[in-house]
Amino acid sequence: MTERPAQRTPNRQLAALISEAGFSNAGLARRVDQLGLEHGLDLRYDKTSVTRWLRGQQPRGTTPALIAEVFTRRLGRRLSAQDLGLDACAPVYAGLEFAATPEEAVDIVSGLWRKDSGSHAELRKIAFTPAGLVVPSRDWLIGRADDRVARGEPTVRVPVQSRPAPAKPIALPAQVAPPARPRAQSERGPGQKVTGGDISALRSVGDLFRSLDDQYGGGHARQALVRYLEHECEPMLRGSYGEQTGRRLFAAASDLTRLAGWTSYDIAAHGLAQRYFVQALRLAQAAGDRAYGSYVLVTMSRQAVYLGHGREAVQLARVAQQGVGTNAPPVVQALLHSAEARAHGVLGEVRACTGALVRAERALEAARPGDEVPYWARFFDEAQLADEFGHCHRDLQQFRAAAQHAERSLQLRAPAFARSRLFCRVVLATARLGLGELDQACTLAAEAAGQAAEMRSVRALEYVRDFERRLEPYKDAAPVRGYRDRVAALG
Repeated sequence: MTERPAQRTPNRQLAALISEAGFSNAGLARRVDQLGLEHGLDLRYDKTSVTRWLRGQQPRGTTPALIAEVFTRRLGRRLSAQDLGLDACAPVYAGLEFAATPEEAVDIVSGLWRKDSGSHAELRKIAFTPAGLVVPSRDWLIGRADDRVARGEPTVRVPVQSRPAPAKPIALPAQVAPPARPRAQSERGPGQKVTGGDISALRSVGDLFRSLDDQYGGGHARQALVRYLEHECEPMLRGSYGEQTGRRLFAAASDLTRLAGWTSYDIAAHGLAQRYFVQALRLAQAAGDRAYGSYVLVTMSRQAVYLGHGREAVQLARVAQQGVGTNAPPVVQALLHSAEARAHGVLGEVRACTGALVRAERALEAARPGDEVPYWARFFDEAQLADEFGHCHRDLQQFRAAAQHAERSLQLRAPAFARSRLFCRVVLATARLGLGELDQACTLAAEAAGQAAEMRSVRALEYVRDFERRLEPYKDAAPVRGYRDRVAALG
């Protein structure tokens, strides 16, 4: 049975791109099959399949998007299925585009919000793709702030880099329903003017959801955040605003979108998180905020580390450093260098990891009271740096140093950062295990397991499971049996 009616027009767009890319028909088919495997698809195309496409047959399902991504990787520019003369069906790469304009960026990210706020469970099952990191990070690095973001009124081009003064936090009901502004969405007509109060509300909501994430895990209020973005933030982005207000609006939208990605990452919706991070990066460019863009790239680097893609994580951290330059505050520099250190650590690159840690430490030592630090970097303090050292030394199997730094981090870290403290406690338990201190290791890990059971965080559970895998050689020891009994009682 054919995929389309017999009457077809030869696909000259596809033929031209095959020629430009230097592919043979068999070579293109092989690359499409390989890319399909990354997404769990057994496609089995061959040169005859490509011949049919060239004659005008339209491949079904996700294949048009996969073919477009093959050409995107080869030619180094973003191509869509339509650019290849193909129907755009089930675009598995939707959301990884780095939009050409602010208007296109709003369309892409709002599409993600709408799909994610509904019952699209398949969206949370999309695979993470390391190749999807290349084009957005490159486009951000060589790009610049958009010339104009204003909508619906005369503009004066004034780029905005700093955060407005924080507004009073918005209280939420106990069930964490989506925060609502005084006007319902239906009351915000097309082109309605965005005010400074609107943007302050977005910032306050970000502070609130960050706090919930830190204490209870990303799964606790993620859906409420996404619904807020759909029902409150999107109408603002499609409203009326001048240049200065527009830059601040895009900055706030970028921050909330990164947070939506962060909470998605915490529940192991890694492909969805990756798409949110890419769109947050594009919104930061519209805001004209290079420093925040570097923070988004660091976030992407941390996800890559967690998933074991160390080489890509190193590249993202270095692009972040290159993009922000040497004029960033010392705290920001420390954050960027520590991200690179974590990536080298997971690769087992001792010298490179140590060098990046030293640069991070020196940068933080250069910070002075009264320095202007972006709101998003204020979490990076001595406790966070010690935590980074602890993780790196654990990954390098330097367990004595890992234990020392993890203990210091736990001494310094505020209780509000409950999930970070849990991670650090597991790092300390792992270090104690590596030093042969089985009793202490199991006691620490049992405490962390109890905390993880109270959170909605897949990462927290995975930290505990990683420790348990390391316990296997000692499974018959009394402390390990005691640990397993304590954990079993949590259920």
